[in-house]
Amino acid sequence: MAKHPSWTHRFLSEADFDSITRAIRAAESRTSAEIRVHLDRHVPRTLLVGRRPDVLARARHVFHRLGMHRTRERHGVLVYVAVEDRRLAVVGDEGIHGRVGDPHWDRVRDVMVDRLRANAPREAIERAVEELGRVLAEHYPRRPDDENELPDEVSVS
Repeated sequence: MAKHPSWTHRFLSEADFDSITRAIRAAESRTSAEIRVHLDRHVPRTLLVGRRPDVLARARHVFHRLGMHRTRERHGVLVYVAVEDRRLAVVGDEGIHGRVGDPHWDRVRDVMVDRLRANAPREAIERAVEELGRVLAEHYPRRPDDENELPDEVSVS
Protein backbone atom coordinates (compact mmCIF):
# COMPACT_ATOMS: atom_id res chain seq x y z
CA MET A 1 0.00 0.00 0.00
CA ALA A 2 1.22 3.52 -0.82
CA LYS A 3 2.73 5.56 1.97
CA HIS A 4 1.80 8.91 0.44
CA PRO A 5 -1.52 10.42 -0.71
CA SER A 6 -2.60 9.39 -4.19
CA TRP A 7 -2.28 12.92 -5.59
CA THR A 8 1.47 12.81 -4.95
CA HIS A 9 1.85 9.87 -7.34
CA ARG A 10 1.12 12.11 -10.31
CA PHE A 11 4.31 13.92 -9.30
CA LEU A 12 6.58 11.32 -7.63
CA SER A 13 6.54 7.54 -7.29
CA GLU A 14 7.26 5.78 -3.99
CA ALA A 15 10.70 4.94 -5.43
CA ASP A 16 11.22 8.67 -6.07
CA PHE A 17 10.32 9.47 -2.46
CA ASP A 18 12.89 6.91 -1.30
CA SER A 19 15.52 8.29 -3.67
CA ILE A 20 14.98 11.84 -2.39
CA THR A 21 15.30 10.63 1.20
CA ARG A 22 18.63 9.01 0.28
CA ALA A 23 19.75 12.27 -1.36
CA ILE A 24 18.92 14.18 1.82
CA ARG A 25 20.86 11.69 3.94
CA ALA A 26 23.85 11.91 1.58
CA ALA A 27 23.80 15.71 1.64
CA GLU A 28 23.48 15.81 5.42
CA SER A 29 26.37 13.36 5.81
CA ARG A 30 28.71 16.27 4.98
CA THR A 31 27.08 18.96 7.10
CA SER A 32 25.60 19.58 10.53
CA ALA A 33 22.75 21.47 8.85
CA GLU A 34 19.29 20.04 8.19
CA ILE A 35 17.42 19.77 4.88
CA ARG A 36 13.72 19.00 4.51
CA VAL A 37 11.49 18.62 1.46
CA HIS A 38 7.76 19.25 1.77
CA LEU A 39 4.96 18.80 -0.77
CA ASP A 40 1.53 20.41 -0.70
CA ARG A 41 -1.14 19.73 -3.26
CA HIS A 42 -2.02 23.46 -3.32
CA VAL A 43 -1.04 26.59 -1.47
CA PRO A 44 -4.03 27.24 0.84
CA ARG A 45 -6.48 29.71 -0.67
CA THR A 46 -6.15 31.87 2.45
CA LEU A 47 -2.70 32.77 1.16
CA LEU A 48 -3.77 34.18 -2.19
CA VAL A 49 -2.25 37.52 -3.09
CA GLY A 50 -4.38 38.76 -5.94
CA ARG A 51 -4.75 35.70 -8.12
CA ARG A 52 -1.44 34.07 -7.19
CA PRO A 53 -0.75 31.98 -4.10
CA ASP A 54 1.84 33.38 -1.68
CA VAL A 55 4.16 30.38 -1.87
CA LEU A 56 6.86 31.99 0.25
CA ALA A 57 4.44 32.68 3.12
CA ARG A 58 3.27 29.07 2.98
CA ALA A 59 6.85 27.76 2.89
CA ARG A 60 7.72 29.85 5.95
CA HIS A 61 4.64 28.52 7.76
CA VAL A 62 5.57 24.91 6.93
CA PHE A 63 9.17 25.61 7.98
CA HIS A 64 7.98 26.59 11.46
CA ARG A 65 5.34 23.86 11.66
CA LEU A 66 8.04 21.26 10.97
CA GLY A 67 10.16 22.73 13.78
CA MET A 68 12.98 23.65 11.45
CA HIS A 69 13.64 26.88 13.36
CA ARG A 70 14.65 24.83 16.40
CA THR A 71 17.92 23.44 15.04
CA ARG A 72 20.92 24.11 17.25
CA GLU A 73 22.63 26.50 14.84
CA ARG A 74 19.52 27.81 13.04
CA HIS A 75 20.71 26.19 9.83
CA GLY A 76 17.72 24.32 8.48
CA VAL A 77 16.66 24.63 4.83
CA LEU A 78 13.25 23.73 3.41
CA VAL A 79 12.51 22.91 -0.22
CA TYR A 80 8.77 23.51 -0.58
CA VAL A 81 6.68 22.49 -3.62
CA ALA A 82 2.97 23.17 -4.18
CA VAL A 83 2.54 20.49 -6.82
CA GLU A 84 -0.73 21.36 -8.54
CA ASP A 85 -0.12 25.12 -8.30
CA ARG A 86 3.27 24.59 -9.92
CA ARG A 87 4.94 26.83 -7.33
CA LEU A 88 8.02 26.32 -5.18
CA ALA A 89 10.18 28.08 -2.64
CA VAL A 90 13.46 27.46 -0.86
CA VAL A 91 13.63 28.83 2.68
CA GLY A 92 16.66 28.91 4.94
CA ASP A 93 16.76 29.68 8.65
CA GLU A 94 18.50 32.82 9.86
CA GLY A 95 21.86 31.12 10.50
CA ILE A 96 22.38 29.98 6.92
CA HIS A 97 20.40 32.77 5.28
CA GLY A 98 22.75 35.31 6.81
CA ARG A 99 25.65 33.54 5.13
CA VAL A 100 24.27 32.87 1.64
CA GLY A 101 21.24 35.18 1.23
CA ASP A 102 18.52 35.33 -1.39
CA PRO A 103 20.78 34.93 -4.44
CA HIS A 104 21.66 31.39 -3.37
CA TRP A 105 18.04 30.38 -2.76
CA ASP A 106 17.16 31.84 -6.16
CA ARG A 107 19.88 29.74 -7.85
CA VAL A 108 18.59 26.57 -6.21
CA ARG A 109 15.04 27.48 -7.24
CA ASP A 110 16.18 28.10 -10.83
CA VAL A 111 17.87 24.67 -11.00
CA MET A 112 14.60 23.13 -9.86
CA VAL A 113 12.48 25.09 -12.32
CA ASP A 114 14.67 23.98 -15.21
CA ARG A 115 14.30 20.28 -14.33
CA LEU A 116 10.59 20.61 -13.52
CA ARG A 117 9.99 22.12 -16.95
CA ALA A 118 11.73 19.04 -18.37
CA ASN A 119 9.18 16.92 -16.44
CA ALA A 120 11.87 15.52 -14.12
CA PRO A 121 10.56 16.28 -10.61
CA ARG A 122 12.70 13.74 -8.75
CA GLU A 123 15.82 15.02 -10.48
CA ALA A 124 14.77 18.63 -9.73
CA ILE A 125 14.49 17.94 -6.02
CA GLU A 126 17.62 15.79 -5.86
CA ARG A 127 19.70 18.46 -7.62
CA ALA A 128 18.39 21.09 -5.22
CA VAL A 129 19.25 18.89 -2.23
CA GLU A 130 22.74 18.19 -3.61
CA GLU A 131 23.41 21.90 -4.16
CA LEU A 132 22.09 22.76 -0.71
CA GLY A 133 24.25 20.04 0.84
CA ARG A 134 27.34 21.37 -0.93
CA VAL A 135 26.86 24.94 0.30
CA LEU A 136 25.75 23.90 3.78
CA ALA A 137 28.89 21.76 4.13
CA GLU A 138 31.03 24.83 3.36
CA HIS A 139 29.37 26.87 6.11
CA TYR A 140 28.43 24.11 8.55
CA PRO A 141 30.78 21.14 8.15
CA ARG A 142 29.76 17.97 9.91
CA ARG A 143 30.94 17.78 13.51
CA PRO A 144 31.91 14.59 15.35
CA ASP A 145 29.05 15.16 17.83
CA ASP A 146 26.47 15.96 15.14
CA GLU A 147 22.98 14.54 15.56
CA ASN A 148 20.30 14.36 12.92
CA GLU A 149 17.85 16.87 14.39
CA LEU A 150 15.02 16.46 11.86
CA PRO A 151 13.55 13.60 9.82
CA ASP A 152 14.96 13.08 6.33
CA GLU A 153 11.77 11.79 4.71
CA VAL A 154 9.72 13.99 2.41
CA SER A 155 6.75 15.43 4.29
CA VAL A 156 3.35 15.93 2.71
CA SER A 157 0.25 17.86 3.70
